[in-house]
Amino acid sequence: MNTDDLLDEVDGPARYIGCEHNIVEKSPDTVAIRFALCYPDVYEVGTSHVGSQILYHILNNRDDTYCERFFHPWVDAAALLRGSDMLLGSLETHTPLSRFHIAGFTLQHELNYPAVLSMLQLGGVRLRASERLPHEPLVIAGGPCAVNPEPMAPFFDAIVIGDGEEVLHEIMDLLGQSHLPFDAPADRAQFLSALDNINGVYVPSLWPLASTAGYLVAAPRADGRPTVRRRIVEDLDAAEFPSAPIVPYRETVHDRAQLEISRGCTHGCRFCQAGMTYRPTRERSVETLRQQAGDIIASTGYDEISLTSLSCTDYTRIEELMEFLHGDLGDQRVAVGLPSIRVDAFDVALAQRAQRIKKSGLTFAPEAGSPQMRDRINKNVTEDDLTGAVTAALEAGWHRIKLYFMIGLPEETDEDVAAIADTVKRLLEIGRRCLGRKSGKLQFNLSVALFIPKPHTPFQWVAQDTAAEFQRKRALLQDHLGSHKQIRLRCHDPQQAVVEAFLSRADRTAADVIQAAYRAGAILDPWNEHFDFTRWQAAAAQHGIDLHQRAAAAIPLDAQLPWDHIDVGVSRDFLLEELEKSRAGILTPDCRLSACHSCGLQRLVTECPAGAAR
Repeated sequence: MNTDDLLDEVDGPARYIGCEHNIVEKSPDTVAIRFALCYPDVYEVGTSHVGSQILYHILNNRDDTYCERFFHPWVDAAALLRGSDMLLGSLETHTPLSRFHIAGFTLQHELNYPAVLSMLQLGGVRLRASERLPHEPLVIAGGPCAVNPEPMAPFFDAIVIGDGEEVLHEIMDLLGQSHLPFDAPADRAQFLSALDNINGVYVPSLWPLASTAGYLVAAPRADGRPTVRRRIVEDLDAAEFPSAPIVPYRETVHDRAQLEISRGCTHGCRFCQAGMTYRPTRERSVETLRQQAGDIIASTGYDEISLTSLSCTDYTRIEELMEFLHGDLGDQRVAVGLPSIRVDAFDVALAQRAQRIKKSGLTFAPEAGSPQMRDRINKNVTEDDLTGAVTAALEAGWHRIKLYFMIGLPEETDEDVAAIADTVKRLLEIGRRCLGRKSGKLQFNLSVALFIPKPHTPFQWVAQDTAAEFQRKRALLQDHLGSHKQIRLRCHDPQQAVVEAFLSRADRTAADVIQAAYRAGAILDPWNEHFDFTRWQAAAAQHGIDLHQRAAAAIPLDAQLPWDHIDVGVSRDFLLEELEKSRAGILTPDCRLSACHSCGLQRLVTECPAGAAR
């Protein structure tokens, strides 16, 4: 929003006013570059995103740059903008998106893709990179979904693959050497050609395409460049991190301070894209984290700080860190939280340290109900691990436990689905025995995701269950669970899962489908109340695509894939080996606890921590 006149007409006006505590204020006239940091979801979601907070801090630490924030308006505000002559403006200065030199989008989730187009149009920017005039903003992207950039490639001038802290400075340095705004198409093209030489930057317009086996894939370049290599910040301790994050006016999805303690995971869960594409594991030192935590609490006033990581309990000095943080922040009554604890690493003393100030629920993620299925997905968790962790938690005073499971996994049987229910009911009985008269307080919140095959994972080639099969398995699970007031079940929408699977493994032709779905009204589709599968079906059908058939199709193991030219570090040979191990039910141990498994990462980093003693 860029006017106060409409605030009385919208829900949640605090989403649009800016002026929050710790906002960065600069005079636009004093900087050479204006950067629009765009998150394609609403304020309360985007404000909680740690990656965006880091980029906002990095960019505004530059004297030549003013970084301002954009989020997608809620449906009422978006409708008012479309019905007026106003353009989507930044929270800091309400400047329209079209007047910035560069706009950077975070691709966090496939269902956010239409919101990118919506924000561009609301901000007065042409949707496709090939259609933009020289003076319009350069539109770039990054984030988890960028490891398969093809579905959104036509909308971006460039896409960053991997960690952004270092490469973003290189992009801004290059932009600072340019005459802005660009006056002619040749100026813009010359800049993109220079951008193409930065390691970790993908410029889609400079990569030729070829059709093979029904997919558009990258064809050989004239200069012989085979891939775009993921950027990796190897020294996380030296990486910039915001000491004074913005404090929002309204409650957000993560309404607390957040401290990134490590990045990467080497457990090797075969369904997990982040576990493959964020390798290697890197840690910040206890000393750095203590300083950052103290600065963040002093500058924000939060009464809770959450330690963020793909696997917090893998942090090598976690007990020491927790003790120091409680010692440093305990007098201020600041709670220190671990958002999720691995079942096989659960320690009652550690959990009690984490919730010494405020005791909330605990979250465990066994992912599968049967031992054989956990072996197939390489979730190295035993029945004894799970029952032992839950028993210890109950005996230590926890009454609310959240459990994450997944259905639709490769090679899954009905017995595997029923095993989820059997496991939860067994845990319920353990809880009733442990708590006795207090068992009425017991609550198991069961969150069940639907498997989606993701690029750069061992399961990237496998078929997804159909929506009908997902619904059947969900009903089977509910039937086996029965009716228990102390068990609450929440399950992913099967139709959303079909769209996600299509977009996750799509090639560049999917851009036409995304644009058609957006034109039909698909915008805030991660929100269940706004998702409409018929829009996506119709958009895909317009371009000869059957969503159900595409999502449920296995990909030949020898096929060239649309994302093969994106080198995240994990090799194709390693992924194929892991797929075969999955089918045989063979575990691959964490390489930090055993020998190196030759995943391929050594090509991208100077030092790989595989096999390091702990």
